[in-house]
Amino acid sequence: MVGFRVAGTGIISERMSPPEIHELTLPDSLAGERLDVALAQLLPQYSRARLQRWIDEGRVLLGGVAPSRRELVQPGTQVRIEAEFMADDRVSAGAPAVPFRVVHRDASMFIIDKPAGLVVHPGAGIQQGTLQNALLQLDPKLARVPRAGIVHRLDKDTSGLLVVARTPEAQSTLVRALAERDMGREYLALCQGVMTGGGTVNEPIGRHRTQRTRMAVRGDGREAVT
Repeated sequence: MVGFRVAGTGIISERMSPPEIHELTLPDSLAGERLDVALAQLLPQYSRARLQRWIDEGRVLLGGVAPSRRELVQPGTQVRIEAEFMADDRVSAGAPAVPFRVVHRDASMFIIDKPAGLVVHPGAGIQQGTLQNALLQLDPKLARVPRAGIVHRLDKDTSGLLVVARTPEAQSTLVRALAERDMGREYLALCQGVMTGGGTVNEPIGRHRTQRTRMAVRGDGREAVT
């Protein structure tokens, strides 16, 4: 089990948002993983590059000590992360490149019906027209929440439902539910070849080493159960 506590949720200023503090206990399932890989699995709302930067800046403490990103995880160790965002980290509000529907909303979350062709968040060469831009236009208060509340992702050409947290507290709860498999995801896919009925693939997945637009099973990838 992963224990979470979140604090420090203020409005983003022109320079820097108030830091958001995460305190968690590393679970047995991540024993022997590199720290940056483990944190990317436990906190999917942050990119691995951002987590690595915070480790390098000393904003991550492992058992009260500033570690290296290559530190190997010991189960039961306490981790404290000071998530601080500079102005350059912010994403501007804007219209989506492809329209989408909000199929549910309440005080804690949106559920978005993401169409194929819509990129979830900005990346290399894409800064506008993403779902994250559109969410900030839909609800400017999402600027207080990391990644505008996005809890999980779908590839550009994949359609389906996405859960978006409207508060840091809701995001922490939803991320924990995903990590502990309390909230599941189902996919409908086209497969080439002969498929056997049933079965589970429990292997870490990361970007292909040479074909960077594809994903593959990798020892240093993120934990994935399909």
